[in-house]
Amino acid sequence: MGIEEKSKPDLDLNINNWISELGYDKWSALPVTGSRPSARYKHGAAVADGKLYIVGGSRNGRHLADVQVFDLRTLAWSRLKLHADPNSTQLVDDSSAEILPAISGHSLVNFGSKLFLLGGHSKDFSDSVTVRSIDVETHQCHVVETSGKAPISRAGQSVTLVGSKLIMFGGEHASRQLLNDIHILDLETMTWDVLETTNTRPTPRFDHIAAMHAERYLLVFGGCSHSTCFNDLHILDLQTKEWSQPQTQGDVVTPRAGHAGVTVDGTWYILGGGDNTSGASDTLVLNLSKLVWSVLTNVEQRDPLASEGLSLCFTSLDEEKLLIAFGGYNGKYNSEVFVLRPKPNDSARPKIFQSHAAAAAAASVTAAYALNSKGEKKLDLKYTESESFKGVQSESSPQDLTDDTNTMKAEKKTLELSISEVRTENLSLQEALDEMKGTHDELSKELLSVRGQLKAEMSRCSKLEVQIAELQKSLESLQSIEDELKVLRKQRTALEQDMDFGAAGDPQRQSSGVWQWIGGGTRSS
Repeated sequence: MGIEEKSKPDLDLNINNWISELGYDKWSALPVTGSRPSARYKHGAAVADGKLYIVGGSRNGRHLADVQVFDLRTLAWSRLKLHADPNSTQLVDDSSAEILPAISGHSLVNFGSKLFLLGGHSKDFSDSVTVRSIDVETHQCHVVETSGKAPISRAGQSVTLVGSKLIMFGGEHASRQLLNDIHILDLETMTWDVLETTNTRPTPRFDHIAAMHAERYLLVFGGCSHSTCFNDLHILDLQTKEWSQPQTQGDVVTPRAGHAGVTVDGTWYILGGGDNTSGASDTLVLNLSKLVWSVLTNVEQRDPLASEGLSLCFTSLDEEKLLIAFGGYNGKYNSEVFVLRPKPNDSARPKIFQSHAAAAAAASVTAAYALNSKGEKKLDLKYTESESFKGVQSESSPQDLTDDTNTMKAEKKTLELSISEVRTENLSLQEALDEMKGTHDELSKELLSVRGQLKAEMSRCSKLEVQIAELQKSLESLQSIEDELKVLRKQRTALEQDMDFGAAGDPQRQSSGVWQWIGGGTRSS
């Protein structure tokens, strides 16, 4: 695919001095002169000599076979025309599209003047992982012949550069078999080797990321299987060959796959990815020394940076460290180029840890900690910390040591003042704590008093309930008395009526008739 899509104007940055206008820890879209390449995801990306190289990828279900180059100084895209290596045994010529087949899900690593392309899905099926080389100076491309036990073909794997070796982990075979094996490719001898490990390995996965810390520890984060996405972190000690799953601190990290990551000064920056339902809108950072997660910044849910299958690279330009992001898919394919300038760590670190002597001491402690007491076979890694330590020693001069001593003395005074302030604050906090304890004791006493009153009231309520029951019984007895009273009243009424009737009928018999009725006698008719 060639240059297709027109760029959109970017109002945030000036195309002539965009680096100076960048803020810290904030993503900005780069203005682009001319046209952009086809939008894509699951491509390979690497930076070499101030240029961002984009190789292959996928769009609308089709693999891409182009190599696009973005010049970070001119902010212009161009397409790289590849040539067949005349020294290669590969039977292709410059007019053949088979110099680089359409491919996606591969890894791209810059080493020296060459870009190495490993793995990926393409129509050229192979039983083992194919390694291709692109020379950024001659633009020659060819398949690299390797020896040793090559890993089976796969895509969605992670490939991490440490010294002159590439460490490959996991991925997905074309048959949908998920993998969690470790293979190492020596770029100097082009020899594959299998690394046998101990302890529990990570669950087989693909579309994860990996990073190296202290040139000894391989960290693997996230990825997915065919049914779920992961947010776990695993560490492989390359000296002891032991896997572990450490405890982390800080912010909660959501599961994701198809994300991208890059390490800068002991910090792992992680961007994008998703869980098959939504894209991850946060940019994560992991402190590799303390294993503390934090969220650096967030974007909108449909932002191009919240995409799966995007790429993230690191470069230095005009002495400025920059993160470069490109591509991805979040409902639509993207071709924007974004840049982030990380905030320097030195500004947040005490000066005592920036001196040559302190750095040398820290390096020696780290080197001593990394010694393998078991005497096991070690991975031959270049640029070790002990070499860095020697370099620091050789560069240190008497004047540097004097300056470092003065700096340490000044730092000591500052720390002593800080300790005094902390102690004063601790005393204030202790007083406040004592006051809170006194208040707590008073409230406890009041609570006991209230409980006593409540108990007395409950006893009084019980007595009242007994009295109410007695009154209810009395009321029931009063009802029977009232019924008897009604009967007597009826009898009295009847008696009065009878007396009235007798008086009205015969006055002479009134007296005798009454007494006769009282005596139980009967009247004669």
